[in-house]
Amino acid sequence: MKPHTLFSLSLLTLAMQAHAQDKTDTQEQQEVSEVEHLLISGVRQDRISEGATGLTMDISETPQSISVITSDLMANFATFNINDALRLATGVTVEAWETNRTNYSSRGFEIKNSQIDGVGLPNDWGIVTGAIDAYGYESIEVIRGANGLLTGVGNASGTINYVRKRPTNETAGEVSVIAGSYDFKRIQGDYNTLLTEDGRWAARFVVAAEDKNSHLDGLSDDLGYLYGVVDGQLTDHSTLTVGISHQDANTDGNLWGGLVFNYTDGTQAKWDDNDTTSQEWTMWDTINTNAFVEFTHQINDSWRLDVNYHKRYFEEQDKLFYAYGSIVKETNLGLYGYPGRYDSEIDSDLIEVKTSGFFTAFGFEHEATMGVSYAQSTDTMFNYATDLTEEAWGALPAFPYALNTITEPDWQERTLYSEIKQNLTRIFGSSKITLSDNLFMIAGVNAIDFERSGDNSGTTIDNSESELSPYLGFTYAITQDINAYASYSDIYQPQEQYDITGQYLDPTKGKNTEAGIKVQWMDKSLLTTFAYFTAEQENLASYAGINPDNGQFYYYGVDVESTGFEVEVAGQVTENLDLVLGYTNIEIEDTDGQDANTWAPRDYVNFSMNYSVPALPALKVGLNGRWQSKTKNTDYNVTQDSYFLLNAYASYDISDSLTLKANLNNVTDEKYISSLHSSFYYAAPINGVISATYAF
Repeated sequence: MKPHTLFSLSLLTLAMQAHAQDKTDTQEQQEVSEVEHLLISGVRQDRISEGATGLTMDISETPQSISVITSDLMANFATFNINDALRLATGVTVEAWETNRTNYSSRGFEIKNSQIDGVGLPNDWGIVTGAIDAYGYESIEVIRGANGLLTGVGNASGTINYVRKRPTNETAGEVSVIAGSYDFKRIQGDYNTLLTEDGRWAARFVVAAEDKNSHLDGLSDDLGYLYGVVDGQLTDHSTLTVGISHQDANTDGNLWGGLVFNYTDGTQAKWDDNDTTSQEWTMWDTINTNAFVEFTHQINDSWRLDVNYHKRYFEEQDKLFYAYGSIVKETNLGLYGYPGRYDSEIDSDLIEVKTSGFFTAFGFEHEATMGVSYAQSTDTMFNYATDLTEEAWGALPAFPYALNTITEPDWQERTLYSEIKQNLTRIFGSSKITLSDNLFMIAGVNAIDFERSGDNSGTTIDNSESELSPYLGFTYAITQDINAYASYSDIYQPQEQYDITGQYLDPTKGKNTEAGIKVQWMDKSLLTTFAYFTAEQENLASYAGINPDNGQFYYYGVDVESTGFEVEVAGQVTENLDLVLGYTNIEIEDTDGQDANTWAPRDYVNFSMNYSVPALPALKVGLNGRWQSKTKNTDYNVTQDSYFLLNAYASYDISDSLTLKANLNNVTDEKYISSLHSSFYYAAPINGVISATYAF
């Protein structure tokens, strides 16, 4: 159901009220109640995401590359957290360079922007701390390439839009119990209920609890996740949605940094996949709370008003141990310790007001949206100093050493390390203009004002930036099933990296272009996308070294150019077979023509297949895999050869309500370094889980 159809229901309500004047009061109330029920249930039943452009367009029409990871796909391959879920997406690499910190990248650049239901703050550093549970999301959309149309800021990588689960029109639910390798235990439940007989109000509740060990010695995690959301109709023309999620996660034996692969003779070391530099007293606990309120008012049959408020609160406490140096091959000595203890809090608020709808001009229907948003966040970090004579600061025994080798330091009183405040004001507008029966244009503009101030480890920060970013795209329907497109977007991204003086680098700026073709097959059940893209970025942060005065990394700006292409096939191949197959090729060079961002694979293939066995309808099987080319971290001179990973599952419906499933990950037991982005350790060898799900 399209938005203009929903708007027309308002007029239908008014018409029925007028027509019912001659009826009894009871009859009138009954008919109005039926229409109101149709209005809110229609919104629920046909709810679509507008995260890609803010406009109501199909993926086949949108002039950018988009991949969607559905909740069914996540469930099939037992991806319980966001890191595992995004490994299913075309063109996305999950750079798990520490056990508790991860970066996502696309087209050779870090993804700095994330959204929830189409709104959100840029993600500082692009780092996701902790494993964020995925069970509360209906789908995850990956919009690849520069996407200033959504946030007003961004680079050439892309935007991730997390689409929350929302109430539906049925009272139903499910409970799953899962167990697996490394003492993995999980229970999760999802329940939806109608709160009123007429269906005007409904609620949905999601819970999960998990506890596990790891292939890494001494590493263990547990988490609890809660999510609740209520939506309903306030008046004939207004709806309200209120929700909150809370995750409390705890890690013991975590890495800070990773394994050291550098021998003093210049060769690369090899370790067991369970080796770690951590100690048994290390920990990293996180709390994530997200709350939101959404109000929608139908102004008339064509236009609506949306007012959204989002609150995010993040808290972490950690005790860390870092090992660094170069190892003597003959003795395995040469590492030194570096302990750290930190507390952090990030408090963010965002409010957005926008209006969107349809209008007619020059014989065609067009669509537009315009609005304003204001976001503010405060990032506060505290640290605990230690005496430099502590054992943890000294030379370490031969690696690999035991988990109880180093005594926990005697931490001193907590002191303020940094406090940074950010404000982002955004005025935006975009429109889908129909130029002919076969051609339409997407035009948009963002005006932003960005302020950042505070203290960073004794350095005063006072940044202020304003930028106007245009977006332009065209889609041309060659036939009913073939669309050609082209798009252009400015690149503007404030940066979080510091120069040697402790000041933030100036924003990176540039431009991004993309052109491609999208073809629908088999009665629109299968979509093929081919995209060619180019990007130029000026002053992109590049690692420069370690400041000898404070031990902090510092950076300098470089200019880079990237080009590449992507191919994706996604959808239903036959009645029994679903397929996602993607291939990405990129080239990234600096101004001297040298390879840049070499930690990113130049060639990347991913696929997922789900097959229902015709001869045994209760049985469903699937394969998922990825291959990536050779990568290298030039700062540490560490190389990872190309590798191929394969995952598989089989599920069987015991009854209409009960399903059993088995998942096997890394079927070929491939040994590989999980990421060459910043630091390094080995990913998990072959492992698996079994699950039982009861639907009611």
